[in-house]
Amino acid sequence: MMLEVKDLRAGYRGIEALRGVNLQVAEGEMVAIIGANGAGKSTLLNCLSGVVRAMSGSIVFDGSDITQRAPHLVSRSGLLHVPEGRQILSDMSVHENLLLGDLARGPRQARYNLERVLELFPILRERTGQLAGTLSGGQQQMLAIGRALMGSPRVLLLDEPSLGLSPLITQQVFAVLTKLHADGLTIVLVEQNARRALASTQRAYVLDRGHIVLEGDSAKLASDPQVIAHYLG
Repeated sequence: MMLEVKDLRAGYRGIEALRGVNLQVAEGEMVAIIGANGAGKSTLLNCLSGVVRAMSGSIVFDGSDITQRAPHLVSRSGLLHVPEGRQILSDMSVHENLLLGDLARGPRQARYNLERVLELFPILRERTGQLAGTLSGGQQQMLAIGRALMGSPRVLLLDEPSLGLSPLITQQVFAVLTKLHADGLTIVLVEQNARRALASTQRAYVLDRGHIVLEGDSAKLASDPQVIAHYLG
């Protein structure tokens, strides 16, 4: 088991956004977390990466408790986070953003190098010297994912990768995620587009007001009347 979360509680200024979340992700899995806006999806990923501190509960990554570990140490252990909104460094070049991502790797052996990232995202090769802030939204999302890959993740956390993207660019981004998963990368995907998320993953969790209310095989959840009524329309 690569990632285990037990009775995780977290929030902001004393208000709980996560109320006893439990989940597991095995090595090599691609797992979705779906739910309505405000369900706690981003808070969960922020807790996993150390950006938000847990109030209680535990997060175990590859056998080590990382519940209170600092974000940069979480990254160096191999748990890499692509946050909602991309958060690239807009006044630095594409190349510089990618090189900064390599700092998260620390002493671990490189799994993805610059050449491999540019193979996955050819448009970034064409724009290596361009300021990241001048890229289109889709190109910025590709850069954010590429920067995380430069840290050679053992588990990749993705928060709303299709947010604000056209259907064509969304398709391209998910095609890369499929390749990464086929290469054996473990992926945890938070995605507002529940249909896309369930179609792209093997297992999924449904988060509602800070609680996991459903979990199981993605294909089965996609045909579950509760999921259809509340998340698939």
